[in-house]
Amino acid sequence: MSLLDDVAARDGWQCWVCDEPVDPDESVNDARGPSVDSRTADRKAKVVERLAHRGCNSRKGAVKVVIAWPDRLYVVEPAPLITVAARLERKGGREMVGRCPTRRDAQEAADWVVDRFSRLVPGLPVTAGIEPGGGQFLVVLSAGRR
Repeated sequence: MSLLDDVAARDGWQCWVCDEPVDPDESVNDARGPSVDSRTADRKAKVVERLAHRGCNSRKGAVKVVIAWPDRLYVVEPAPLITVAARLERKGGREMVGRCPTRRDAQEAADWVVDRFSRLVPGLPVTAGIEPGGGQFLVVLSAGRR
């Protein structure tokens, strides 16, 4: 259990997949119980283990993981965040992650996505910018190479 406890403490008992709290007292055999996940099926990849609910971890083996954007955000054509995270980790740069009808909507989306990336890809310094264009506002993530 020491690996689980260490990973969970580092991740603040937060599931990296669904971003919901993980109950440390729940059985590891329960779907809402804690488990350690490597976030990749590639055994050669040097990926740090992450905390996930047992159900989230098991489900990602059968279907591709999708990080859901909250319903409260008004984002048109939101980018698949796992794909964006992989590209930014690999090569840095800029990625447009969504379009919003107002600057306020774009700011809320930018704030959320930077906060979510802090848990999704710890250690990758990500910033979000808002760029007007075509009567809407684009949310753009930027990251340097690690």
